[in-house]
Amino acid sequence: MVAANAFFAPAERRGIISTMTIGVAAVSPERGDGRRPDEMRPVHLPRATHTRTPREVHGFRGRTQEIRRLIGRALRVAVDLNLVGERTLIVDCDVLQADGGTRCAAITGGYVAVALAMRRLQAQGVVPVQALRSPVAAISVGLLNGLPLLDLSYAEDRIAGVDLNVVMDAAGALIEIQGTAERTPFSRTLLDDMLDLATQGITRLIQAQREALDKR
Repeated sequence: MVAANAFFAPAERRGIISTMTIGVAAVSPERGDGRRPDEMRPVHLPRATHTRTPREVHGFRGRTQEIRRLIGRALRVAVDLNLVGERTLIVDCDVLQADGGTRCAAITGGYVAVALAMRRLQAQGVVPVQALRSPVAAISVGLLNGLPLLDLSYAEDRIAGVDLNVVMDAAGALIEIQGTAERTPFSRTLLDDMLDLATQGITRLIQAQREALDKR
């Protein structure tokens, strides 16, 4: 493997280890398209959740597949894949303590792991500086008692009227929005309010990412 770095993303209610591994891809001769497979692997340790979660030893469950695809779509935006070349990009997100917003925390911590690994490749002259794009972060927004709130806990999320996950880059451009009305439909105005709140939260998260990277 060319590079491997880890970032531990502690929070008041959760803990996640995100690691980034980059290696030379096993590309068939007939393929030769300059691209490489990439993988995103979110894994809950058994006691990370409020009740024990069985280990996924026979393949990923449907929910895990959904989460890993979300993380993959988000973090791909942070890297210029054409400049990375035929290399595997593997991000492992191991959840030590889960709570509401775990997938968003995995994306936010995962970007730092990606940036650390890409910096090492840049220092080795393997990829250009331009291969690492704008920071990417994610946050959850919920509607509780009619009020939009950031980063709801598991207990709050269970009773929230709206559940929204938002992924953005440092410029405030949207990468993905996942939103569900849990009980009754919600208005476009309320959606805009929730997106404005998410923007504020993501701005703070990206600042925290930069501070963490500056310390390395």
